[in-house]
Amino acid sequence: MNFSMKNRPFILLFAFAVIFGFRGISQSKLSASEQKEFKAKVQKTARNTQTIVSDFTQTKHLSVLDNDISSEGKLVFKAPNLVKWEYLKPYRNSAIFKDDQLLVSNAGKKDKVDLSSNKLFRSLNSLIINSIKGDMFDDSQFDLAYFKSDVGYLVQFVPKDKRMKKFIASFELKFSNATAEVKEVKLIEPNDDYTLITFQNRKVNTKVSEAAFEN
Repeated sequence: MNFSMKNRPFILLFAFAVIFGFRGISQSKLSASEQKEFKAKVQKTARNTQTIVSDFTQTKHLSVLDNDISSEGKLVFKAPNLVKWEYLKPYRNSAIFKDDQLLVSNAGKKDKVDLSSNKLFRSLNSLIINSIKGDMFDDSQFDLAYFKSDVGYLVQFVPKDKRMKKFIASFELKFSNATAEVKEVKLIEPNDDYTLITFQNRKVNTKVSEAAFEN
């Protein structure tokens, strides 16, 4: 099933949000040498990551609502490019990235987007995969800023692509100080609404079946 153009902004935000603070925590910018050391550590962790299975909690902040919207689910990743975001509470739905396709199941309705024919969606797929692994320090696509605190590292990404800026003002990745794994992802929209995803019970390089990515 193909999506109409009016649905694509929703799917773009859904795909990245169903995938991503440090606010109130003292932080400082990394020096050039510290950036180099940090990136090398993260990239080494990414190269050694073949699978990830993790619970996550998603918090959606909308300025028009008094209370944030919370949901829970499970992430499954298998190298090189299989990703499944499965929401379990309060509703069950999922988004699967597989073979240049985005497969969405929402309230029993299944839809499909062909990522191979759309440059923006291909970039989106790459962002999701690399953000999960933590290996996405591409200064040709983003303006990057690196920070550290007592509890870990924060990298801020501001897209350079004008089309992407219509949907994503910036996003932030929070990394563990000890393992250089991604602990939180925050997607900030142009109107300052945001989606925050926090990972828990992360298991790396456990056996993951191809059947886990069936829609």
